[in-house]
Amino acid sequence: MDIKAITHLGRFKDIIMTLLKYGLDDVVERLDLPGKFLIERIRGVDREMSTRERIRHVLEDLGPTFIKFGQLMSLRPDLVPYPLILELRKLQDEVSPVPFPEIRMLLEKNFQRPVEEVFSTFDEEPLAAASLAQVHRAVLREDGHPVAVKVRRPRIRRIIENDLYIMDIIARQLDKRMDGPQAYDFPNLVQEIKTALRRELDFTIEARNMKIFRGNFASTSEVRMPELFQKYSSEQILTMELIQGRKLKDLDMGALADRENLARRLLLFTIKQIIEDGFFHADPHPGNILILENNDICLLDWGMVGRLTRQTRYELVDLLNGVFDKDPERVLLSLLQFSIRRGSVNQRKIEREIADILDAFHGLPLQEVNIGHLMLDISNLLRENHLQVLADFAIMIKTIVTAEGTARQLFPDLNVMEEFRPYVKGLARERWHPDSIFDNLRRTFYKFLVFQKNLPTRLDSIIDVIDRGELNIRFQHENLGGLRNSLESSTNRLTFGIIIAALIIGSSMIITTGVRPLLFGFPALGIIGYLVSGILGLWLVFNIIRRKRY
Repeated sequence: MDIKAITHLGRFKDIIMTLLKYGLDDVVERLDLPGKFLIERIRGVDREMSTRERIRHVLEDLGPTFIKFGQLMSLRPDLVPYPLILELRKLQDEVSPVPFPEIRMLLEKNFQRPVEEVFSTFDEEPLAAASLAQVHRAVLREDGHPVAVKVRRPRIRRIIENDLYIMDIIARQLDKRMDGPQAYDFPNLVQEIKTALRRELDFTIEARNMKIFRGNFASTSEVRMPELFQKYSSEQILTMELIQGRKLKDLDMGALADRENLARRLLLFTIKQIIEDGFFHADPHPGNILILENNDICLLDWGMVGRLTRQTRYELVDLLNGVFDKDPERVLLSLLQFSIRRGSVNQRKIEREIADILDAFHGLPLQEVNIGHLMLDISNLLRENHLQVLADFAIMIKTIVTAEGTARQLFPDLNVMEEFRPYVKGLARERWHPDSIFDNLRRTFYKFLVFQKNLPTRLDSIIDVIDRGELNIRFQHENLGGLRNSLESSTNRLTFGIIIAALIIGSSMIITTGVRPLLFGFPALGIIGYLVSGILGLWLVFNIIRRKRY
């Protein structure tokens, strides 16, 4: 264990205690975290709770970093089974607000002047308080504009960085202790989480996302984006126009006027972002959708976005056309472009299973076909067959699932496939337009020129490595993780037994010497040795019996 890990022993203890509190003993055993042997088991967990509920409660109890981790994982159907995604969606991100004096200090440090010189009024009570930030209503002194001021919680970055370091250790432990072929690259997954969380902590990135969205929807009057006040924004503060409306989650969806039109606009709003723009809000759930008085839509919280390159969007068109045409081979070929292999892959088996999924959905009326759930089923199929889809593609699937689910809550008979078709056809036309074909050829030719230019240098490097005798061939074992863990456990028990035997022999020798001080007429040191060896021996026997390793 390195010195930095030792400084975090208190946090490791919190994590272990929380896992044990909710009955996740096997997780503690598998992770082998620092300090786990110092903690007594906790009994009495509510056994009526499902494993999914326990995971959610653990994340909530461990605080903001783990809550955000759960929320980010709820966007990854390629990594998390859908029932667990539904449970993670329930994660409570509402916390007690930071006292206003601390908020005032942060504002004045950023603005380099008193709050009263920037705002004519500033509500001390926040409109909302979450784990990373809280939002206050204010009025700009400069022009009297009502604004919402999003302020990052003081010290939250340090808390998150410490927890991310611990997540690194956990990921490395998982990577070492997983049996068989690795389904996931855990250290790389934590790196993705780190990047996403750090981006959420930097409000200049959210401000940039808002600007991009405003540009993409500049010609659409039915979609609103709050005006950004760059002059009064920074990495820790985001000042934007205060838009009056009601969150969709707070409305009675069945009682809304013109529900069909609103459902269609919400869905098309997401489809346009994904297929036309390649830049989309990653979490368009009803809590992030504001409905204005005239039924216009305003999307809140642009900290998490997804991006698709032009080539990825073209491949997405191939995938959707394969779904529309019930062509499993085409669907599989498209999916392989979005996937990373994590083990042996049987393409014929996957193709047959994709055909089964398409058959099930194509037996339904068009208005009952759920595109999002169809893609979720395919994503789950890939995960079961050692294929991991790329992060942005996985987030896109979850975005479609969320947007489609919200639209169907408003209007259950919405024909989602028909809403997709015009956008898919439009992008297909763009793809095969002569200008696009020429541009693609130009890019391919440029890549070929770069490749052939670098090829001699790369070949020289390979030959040089061979000449120096430094060529290494790596072999990776499969399904030996369990054997390794068993050997480690057996070796530890054997070592413990030898130590106990040595204590007994040493204590016996001391007893025969009659050396002082005496306890009950025998040397005290020998008596203590017997007691210690007896306690350790009982603990070892109890451990062996409890784990049924005898």
